[in-house]
Amino acid sequence: MATTPAATANKYNFFRGHPSVSLLPSKEILQATTTIFTNVINDENYYDDAYNRHPLQYGPDLGNLEVRQTIAKWNDVNFKLSTPTNVKCINMTNGASYGIMNILTRTTSPHNNLTRRAFLVTPTYHLMNTVFIDAGFGEKLTGIEELADGQIDLDSLKQQLEYYDSLEPIKFTITYDDIKSIQSPIKPLKKIYRYVFYVVPTFSNPRGGTLSLETKKQLIELARAHDMLIISDDVYDLLDYTCVQEEQPEYSKRLVYIDRETLTDQDGYGNTVSNCTFSKLVGPGLRVGWQETPTPSLTQVIDKGGAHISGGSPSHTNSMVISELINSGSLKDVIFRLRSEYRKRSNVLLNSIKEFLPRGTQITGGHGGYFVWVTLPDGYDCRQICQTCAERGVLLANGDNFEVVGDLRGWGRSSVRLSLSFLPCDLIAEGIKIWGDVCQQSQQCQHQHKELTT
Repeated sequence: MATTPAATANKYNFFRGHPSVSLLPSKEILQATTTIFTNVINDENYYDDAYNRHPLQYGPDLGNLEVRQTIAKWNDVNFKLSTPTNVKCINMTNGASYGIMNILTRTTSPHNNLTRRAFLVTPTYHLMNTVFIDAGFGEKLTGIEELADGQIDLDSLKQQLEYYDSLEPIKFTITYDDIKSIQSPIKPLKKIYRYVFYVVPTFSNPRGGTLSLETKKQLIELARAHDMLIISDDVYDLLDYTCVQEEQPEYSKRLVYIDRETLTDQDGYGNTVSNCTFSKLVGPGLRVGWQETPTPSLTQVIDKGGAHISGGSPSHTNSMVISELINSGSLKDVIFRLRSEYRKRSNVLLNSIKEFLPRGTQITGGHGGYFVWVTLPDGYDCRQICQTCAERGVLLANGDNFEVVGDLRGWGRSSVRLSLSFLPCDLIAEGIKIWGDVCQQSQQCQHQHKELTT
């Protein structure tokens, strides 16, 4: 079959943060789906109560109880939690992006200046800007830098919080007390936070960093002091490929667990939401995720949005497929295969960068997740190089894509994000070599131009 021009143009696509089709567990999904519907066909009352509903029915608002129990136990094992997870702290979603949109709808009110500011770690996940803008934060976004060691600039965050705390609130007809007074038999009080903070704490997108335990504790302390909600995209942490192949990694403790363990008011809301998805572990087409909060109170607030109580748990059927994958042991095998393959790709990617890119090139990430952040040495026009690479079929994600809207830092001058999830090892090596050739040609052209002008 003839190759189309579009296919040729993107032969080396390092931008796309999708899993390779070859890694998608189609057989395991088929088996899990068959098992679920075989059960309901053989026994029509298999799911017949308020907490566990038929896979083709409207799901309970939080999601089927048995699904949430499965995920709770799975998390307890993965993160070696000493206290079992309360299933009332878990609600099912249809993926991380929609999950964040619902969180912002239920816990923030930027239109009325009740939520004064949103802070996003910069460089940030490039499509997250739009989610926050849709929620009303279009002119209320501030970047907090992820440092080269993977930590975040907490001093800057503290200064920003203190500054906005010092401002007189803009007077609107709707007040915080008005929001608190909204009640009905089916809707609990809203919890509106003064600030919201977005972070990918483990194997971040795009820079690949991981927050230390101490940084996480300090971040939670700031959140409590300033009434700030931390939304953590916990989407890559199980894709840790630093350990020996046969071992399970020692996963980094999530912010929500630290918040829960140190809460003095167990009936309160806490200051964290763990926003999770199975898109990176099973397949994005399933659109299944879950959220975990420190207390049931915050889960109830998030869960009782109007669209949610109207339609019930989103992705109800597919959440049951995921539950079956966990219970059968198939998901463990799927994640093992992903870690094994991504480990190989990471090694090829890092070695190719060291071999083909200019001396002095800096690399962060490459220990887990999908992404590696590469910074070229001074003297290289990264934007022009990315454009030339695209003409040769190598699509690089220039750093300009990862700015926080309204708070630009110039990431595109020298940096690029690379995805290792989409390309096989051979194409990774070929693509990086082409990139290296373009860098070398760029320098030669600069030298020639300099000689002609002197």
